[in-house]
Amino acid sequence: MDKQIFIILLSVCIITHIIRSTYEILKHKKILKPNNLTFVIIFSNMALLWITWISLCRYDIYKIELPFIVNYFGFLLSIIGLIVFITALFTIKTLENYSGDLITKGIYSKIRHPMYLGFILWSIGFPIYFGALLSFCFSLLFISNILFWRHLEEIELDKRFPDFKDYRKNTIF
Repeated sequence: MDKQIFIILLSVCIITHIIRSTYEILKHKKILKPNNLTFVIIFSNMALLWITWISLCRYDIYKIELPFIVNYFGFLLSIIGLIVFITALFTIKTLENYSGDLITKGIYSKIRHPMYLGFILWSIGFPIYFGALLSFCFSLLFISNILFWRHLEEIELDKRFPDFKDYRKNTIF
């Protein structure tokens, strides 16, 4: 039964990543313009992705016993990822349709893409916390997908903001 649950959860994670990547590509190619409807769809997709991801790690069919301290290091990474994400969200105060200046204050003064960094910390942290070996392997695939989203966003930011090159030099990630 756990194997079936794991396969279903993995399938949902893969599908949600495909949906988000498709959205990012269509947005990048100017085929799709973000609006309130696309925001609701993508926000719901991402919520489903992260709920499914946590469950997937819990039901992983290839568990490994890690020392207690390592498990809680994974949990700590996940919490840090959540804090970074929420801090970024409260700084930018939007997820799509931002039309203002380049945000360089708060967490954005140090990290260019804190939300994506938060996603990556979750992707690594939860498999470590649950000792989920197969999920950890899939996290590497999912992280490469997140880095792809980041790459597309960097291209757009570079086109939109003349001072983005200087900003990039003074920040990480």
